[in-house]
Amino acid sequence: MQLRSNNPEPPDIIAIGSSTGGPQALFTVLGTMKAGTVRQPILITQHMPATFTTILAEHISRVSGWDAREGQDGEVIQGGRVYIAPGDFHMVVETKGTDKVLRLNKNPPENFCRPAVDPMLRSIAAAYGKRVVTCILTGMGADGMKGGQAVVASGGTVIAQDEGTSVVWGMPGAAATAGICSAVLPLPEIAPWIMKLAARR
Repeated sequence: MQLRSNNPEPPDIIAIGSSTGGPQALFTVLGTMKAGTVRQPILITQHMPATFTTILAEHISRVSGWDAREGQDGEVIQGGRVYIAPGDFHMVVETKGTDKVLRLNKNPPENFCRPAVDPMLRSIAAAYGKRVVTCILTGMGADGMKGGQAVVASGGTVIAQDEGTSVVWGMPGAAATAGICSAVLPLPEIAPWIMKLAARR
Protein backbone atom coordinates (compact mmCIF):
# COMPACT_ATOMS: atom_id res chain seq x y z
CA MET A 1 0.00 0.00 0.00
CA GLN A 2 1.42 3.32 -1.09
CA LEU A 3 1.27 6.33 1.24
CA ARG A 4 1.45 9.94 0.11
CA SER A 5 3.18 12.74 1.97
CA ASN A 6 0.69 15.04 3.68
CA ASN A 7 0.35 18.76 3.09
CA PRO A 8 2.46 20.37 5.87
CA GLU A 9 0.19 23.41 6.11
CA PRO A 10 -2.52 23.41 8.79
CA PRO A 11 -5.99 22.67 7.43
CA ASP A 12 -8.83 25.18 7.43
CA ILE A 13 -11.38 22.37 7.73
CA ILE A 14 -11.59 18.74 8.85
CA ALA A 15 -13.96 16.38 7.01
CA ILE A 16 -14.96 12.90 8.19
CA GLY A 17 -16.88 10.20 6.33
CA SER A 18 -18.24 7.04 7.96
CA SER A 19 -20.91 4.35 7.67
CA THR A 20 -21.25 0.91 9.32
CA GLY A 21 -19.68 1.12 12.80
CA GLY A 22 -19.24 4.86 12.27
CA PRO A 23 -21.06 6.27 15.30
CA GLN A 24 -18.78 4.46 17.78
CA ALA A 25 -15.72 5.42 15.74
CA LEU A 26 -16.88 9.05 15.71
CA PHE A 27 -17.37 9.00 19.50
CA THR A 28 -13.80 7.69 19.88
CA VAL A 29 -12.26 10.28 17.54
CA LEU A 30 -14.23 13.28 18.81
CA GLY A 31 -14.14 12.10 22.42
CA THR A 32 -10.33 12.29 22.16
CA MET A 33 -10.34 15.45 20.05
CA LYS A 34 -12.42 17.32 22.60
CA ALA A 35 -13.88 20.78 22.05
CA GLY A 36 -11.17 23.41 22.07
CA THR A 37 -8.34 21.09 21.02
CA VAL A 38 -8.65 22.20 17.38
CA ARG A 39 -10.01 25.49 16.04
CA GLN A 40 -11.16 24.20 12.64
CA PRO A 41 -14.76 23.34 11.81
CA ILE A 42 -15.47 19.62 11.43
CA LEU A 43 -17.90 18.37 8.78
CA ILE A 44 -19.23 14.82 9.07
CA THR A 45 -21.21 12.67 6.69
CA GLN A 46 -22.37 9.47 8.39
CA HIS A 47 -24.70 7.20 6.41
CA MET A 48 -27.89 7.42 8.48
CA PRO A 49 -31.59 8.06 7.97
CA ALA A 50 -33.26 11.26 9.14
CA THR A 51 -33.88 11.67 12.92
CA PHE A 52 -30.94 9.35 13.66
CA THR A 53 -28.52 12.11 12.63
CA THR A 54 -30.13 14.44 15.20
CA ILE A 55 -29.49 11.86 17.92
CA LEU A 56 -25.94 11.33 16.65
CA ALA A 57 -25.24 15.07 16.97
CA GLU A 58 -26.54 15.06 20.57
CA HIS A 59 -24.33 12.08 21.47
CA ILE A 60 -21.25 13.72 19.93
CA SER A 61 -21.90 16.91 21.94
CA ARG A 62 -22.19 14.82 25.09
CA VAL A 63 -19.00 12.78 24.65
CA SER A 64 -16.83 15.59 23.29
CA GLY A 65 -18.16 18.95 24.48
CA TRP A 66 -18.24 20.12 20.83
CA ASP A 67 -21.19 22.15 19.62
CA ALA A 68 -22.37 19.37 17.29
CA ARG A 69 -25.57 19.65 15.30
CA GLU A 70 -27.06 18.93 11.90
CA GLY A 71 -26.00 21.36 9.21
CA GLN A 72 -28.61 23.94 8.17
CA ASP A 73 -29.01 25.08 4.59
CA GLY A 74 -27.36 28.47 4.09
CA GLU A 75 -25.53 28.68 7.42
CA VAL A 76 -22.02 30.11 7.52
CA ILE A 77 -19.37 27.59 8.60
CA GLN A 78 -17.58 28.60 11.79
CA GLY A 79 -14.54 27.22 13.59
CA GLY A 80 -15.00 25.13 16.71
CA ARG A 81 -18.25 23.58 15.49
CA VAL A 82 -19.21 20.10 14.29
CA TYR A 83 -21.67 19.93 11.39
CA ILE A 84 -23.38 16.64 10.58
CA ALA A 85 -25.13 15.94 7.28
CA PRO A 86 -28.85 15.44 8.07
CA GLY A 87 -30.36 12.13 7.00
CA ASP A 88 -31.68 12.12 3.40
CA PHE A 89 -29.74 15.29 2.41
CA HIS A 90 -26.33 15.70 0.82
CA MET A 91 -24.37 18.36 2.72
CA VAL A 92 -21.98 20.41 0.58
CA VAL A 93 -19.99 23.63 0.91
CA GLU A 94 -20.11 26.65 -1.34
CA THR A 95 -18.16 29.90 -1.25
CA LYS A 96 -20.23 33.06 -0.85
CA GLY A 97 -18.03 36.16 -0.87
CA THR A 98 -15.55 35.63 1.97
CA ASP A 99 -17.75 33.05 3.70
CA LYS A 100 -18.03 29.31 3.32
CA VAL A 101 -21.68 28.30 3.48
CA LEU A 102 -23.40 24.93 3.95
CA ARG A 103 -25.89 23.80 1.35
CA LEU A 104 -28.27 20.87 1.73
CA ASN A 105 -29.67 19.21 -1.38
CA LYS A 106 -31.75 16.26 -2.49
CA ASN A 107 -29.60 15.40 -5.50
CA PRO A 108 -29.71 11.70 -6.42
CA PRO A 109 -28.02 9.28 -4.00
CA GLU A 110 -24.36 8.52 -4.67
CA ASN A 111 -22.95 5.10 -3.81
CA PHE A 112 -26.58 4.26 -2.94
CA CYS A 113 -26.44 6.84 -0.13
CA ARG A 114 -27.90 10.22 0.73
CA PRO A 115 -26.15 11.79 2.55
CA ALA A 116 -23.01 10.62 0.75
CA VAL A 117 -19.39 11.43 1.54
CA ASP A 118 -18.24 12.00 -2.07
CA PRO A 119 -20.32 15.15 -2.81
CA MET A 120 -19.28 16.67 0.54
CA LEU A 121 -15.59 16.05 -0.18
CA ARG A 122 -15.77 17.31 -3.77
CA SER A 123 -17.35 20.57 -2.60
CA ILE A 124 -14.84 20.97 0.24
CA ALA A 125 -11.92 20.43 -2.14
CA ALA A 126 -13.37 23.07 -4.47
CA ALA A 127 -14.00 25.57 -1.65
CA TYR A 128 -10.87 25.09 0.48
CA GLY A 129 -8.22 23.80 -1.93
CA LYS A 130 -5.23 22.26 -0.19
CA ARG A 131 -6.15 23.32 3.36
CA VAL A 132 -8.25 20.19 3.98
CA VAL A 133 -7.79 17.10 6.16
CA THR A 134 -10.15 14.23 5.40
CA CYS A 135 -10.61 11.08 7.42
CA ILE A 136 -12.46 8.00 6.14
CA LEU A 137 -13.71 5.79 8.97
CA THR A 138 -15.25 2.32 9.05
CA GLY A 139 -18.06 1.66 6.57
CA MET A 140 -19.40 -0.53 3.78
CA GLY A 141 -18.83 0.22 0.11
CA ALA A 142 -16.43 2.78 -1.36
CA ASP A 143 -18.09 6.15 -0.59
CA GLY A 144 -15.39 8.75 0.08
CA MET A 145 -12.80 7.29 -2.27
CA LYS A 146 -13.68 9.46 -5.28
CA GLY A 147 -14.22 12.50 -3.09
CA GLY A 148 -10.87 11.75 -1.46
CA GLN A 149 -9.27 11.75 -4.90
CA ALA A 150 -10.65 15.27 -5.43
CA VAL A 151 -9.22 16.36 -2.05
CA VAL A 152 -5.78 14.98 -2.95
CA ALA A 153 -5.94 16.51 -6.46
CA SER A 154 -6.46 19.91 -4.77
CA GLY A 155 -3.44 19.31 -2.52
CA GLY A 156 -5.33 18.24 0.61
CA THR A 157 -4.66 15.28 2.90
CA VAL A 158 -6.63 12.03 3.31
CA ILE A 159 -6.22 9.44 6.06
CA ALA A 160 -8.15 6.22 6.67
CA GLN A 161 -8.93 3.88 9.55
CA ASP A 162 -7.02 0.60 9.43
CA GLU A 163 -8.59 -2.78 8.77
CA GLY A 164 -7.94 -4.15 12.27
CA THR A 165 -10.06 -1.53 14.06
CA SER A 166 -12.78 -1.12 11.38
CA VAL A 167 -16.13 -2.88 11.73
CA VAL A 168 -16.19 -3.00 7.91
CA TRP A 169 -13.07 -2.06 5.94
CA GLY A 170 -15.01 -1.07 2.82
CA MET A 171 -14.81 2.72 2.72
CA PRO A 172 -11.42 3.16 4.42
CA GLY A 173 -10.08 0.16 2.49
CA ALA A 174 -11.14 1.68 -0.84
CA ALA A 175 -9.38 4.95 0.04
CA ALA A 176 -6.27 3.12 1.26
CA THR A 177 -5.95 0.87 -1.79
CA ALA A 178 -6.56 3.81 -4.16
CA GLY A 179 -3.24 5.24 -2.99
CA ILE A 180 -4.69 8.57 -1.83
CA CYS A 181 -3.93 8.24 1.91
CA SER A 182 -1.10 9.88 3.85
CA ALA A 183 -1.74 7.51 6.78
CA VAL A 184 -3.79 4.40 7.54
CA LEU A 185 -4.17 4.26 11.29
CA PRO A 186 -5.82 2.28 14.09
CA LEU A 187 -8.82 4.14 15.51
CA PRO A 188 -7.12 5.35 18.74
CA GLU A 189 -4.33 7.03 16.71
CA ILE A 190 -6.59 9.02 14.38
CA ALA A 191 -7.51 11.92 16.70
CA PRO A 192 -3.90 12.55 17.86
CA TRP A 193 -2.75 12.54 14.20
CA ILE A 194 -5.43 15.07 13.18
CA MET A 195 -4.76 17.26 16.24
CA LYS A 196 -1.06 17.37 15.45
CA LEU A 197 -1.70 18.47 11.88
CA ALA A 198 -4.47 20.90 12.87
CA ALA A 199 -2.25 22.60 15.46
CA ARG A 200 0.44 23.61 12.96
CA ARG A 201 0.56 27.32 12.40
